Amino acid sequence: MSDGHDGHPHHEGMDASDGLSYYGRRAQAIEALLVEKGLCTSEEVQSAMDNVESRSPADGARVIARAWADPGFKARLLADPGSALTELGYTLPDTTPHLAVVENTEQVHHMVVCTLCSCYPRTLLGRPPDWYKSFAYRSRAVVDPRGVMREFGLELDE
Repeated sequence: MSDGHDGHPHHEGMDASDGLSYYGRRAQAIEALLVEKGLCTSEEVQSAMDNVESRSPADGARVIARAWADPGFKARLLADPGSALTELGYTLPDTTPHLAVVENTEQVHHMVVCTLCSCYPRTLLGRPPDWYKSFAYRSRAVVDPRGVMREFGLELDE
């Protein structure tokens, strides 16, 4: 019983969303509502998703390398991250929460972790690793930051 689907039968009652997880179905429903209300198009949603998927920690490394090599850029990055990132072709959406850039020194090391909701600069670094979003990691970052940093290979003096 083939319907011209490369030799495999058409399955009545199968919906494209049947194999999606709860969150996948929820994302589809939210997108449908946004489009229905005229707030955006499906193409705009797909474009935003493609942009995030195209980003990786290599993009962040590119920004840091530029800051190390160019003191003027470093000063601009610390003072106004959004404008400095634009110089390298990165555009943060208006909906991005305030992005702060901090500098590690010999005396001060920063560990930046959102302990409430695991927000992450996806438009610059792409999707966060699963461990970053975990409650256990976020909790440990609060109670044992040196231990967490040690696991990443950074041993700090007391």
